Amino acid sequence: MILYTMIPHELIFPYDGSVYEKQQMVYYQGIPLLVEPVDQQNVQVLRILSSDPQHYLHANLSPGSKISFSNLDPVQ
Repeated sequence: MILYTMIPHELIFPYDGSVYEKQQMVYYQGIPLLVEPVDQQNVQVLRILSSDPQHYLHANLSPGSKISFSNLDPVQ
């Protein structure tokens, strides 16, 4: 869909900051990840924040995967 309008983009598609409030950056085996808590014990991987291409080959780190809080490294 293409909108031909003079109205600013922010007014047509308002920013909803509440979606991003739960997200946090953590380290899992030294790999930085953007995660979101799913329940009391697990987080869901949203994005890999690493620039190393080898980190994207880990099947257990693909977006949507769940990781236990106990397996996360302390923030560096």
